[in-house]
Amino acid sequence: MRDYFTYSVEKKMVSGHRGTIEAGLPENSIAGFEAVLQKTPAIFEVDPRYTKDSVVILMHDATLDRTTNGKGKVSDYTWDELRKLKLRDRAGNITRYGINTLDEVIQWAKGKTILNLDKKDLALAATAAILKKHNAYSWVWVTVHNIEQARYYLEQNPEQYMSMHIKDQAALEKFEASGLPYNRMIVYIGPELKDSNQAMYQFFNSRGVMCMISSAPTYDKLKTKAERAEKYKAIFAEGASILESDFPIEVGATVD
Repeated sequence: MRDYFTYSVEKKMVSGHRGTIEAGLPENSIAGFEAVLQKTPAIFEVDPRYTKDSVVILMHDATLDRTTNGKGKVSDYTWDELRKLKLRDRAGNITRYGINTLDEVIQWAKGKTILNLDKKDLALAATAAILKKHNAYSWVWVTVHNIEQARYYLEQNPEQYMSMHIKDQAALEKFEASGLPYNRMIVYIGPELKDSNQAMYQFFNSRGVMCMISSAPTYDKLKTKAERAEKYKAIFAEGASILESDFPIEVGATVD
């Protein structure tokens, strides 16, 4: 895996933000992941969150209302209660798909794709224990927001791969001074096209590290496919190796 995610100029990859919201599919669902992989190679950023009885499910929000036909806080319900719910698509329509647990998604993903676990309400120790249970270091990453989180995970297992947030010069200098390895990560540098990205690309690419831009909070909000495609192409042309999007199938079409 580390070889595959070592930077080279020709590598362009897609990351599905919460899976996908395309084609009437719900985010953070195996059904969505499978639909994307039928169209384009992709990795997936997902959101682990606890139920009342400490089962880890995929759910971005702390509440159920937006993405399911339930109401209230995720943490107020047991897994037996939540497994009866159905997921909603981005238009709010109830789908036939249920909530997935992190365990089943990790098992499903092995040999198919890479999962990138975002930080929600799980303690770092809990996430590390799940990775150890599945011995999932070759296909499950963790998102880390600072040096301390990165160091913690590498202390638990030196093979842990990470998606590291380094968005500005100060964060870059702090990472450089930390002595942490460069060959255990991709770097998320931000959500938009800007001139200052070039310094990040040059620094990290020269060390074999791939840089990722997420268009989910920015260009994915554009109204038409044509407008979004123009930005996706520009992101890759600017120098990004990985583009994370709510529309990974659309992004995959621009890579081709």
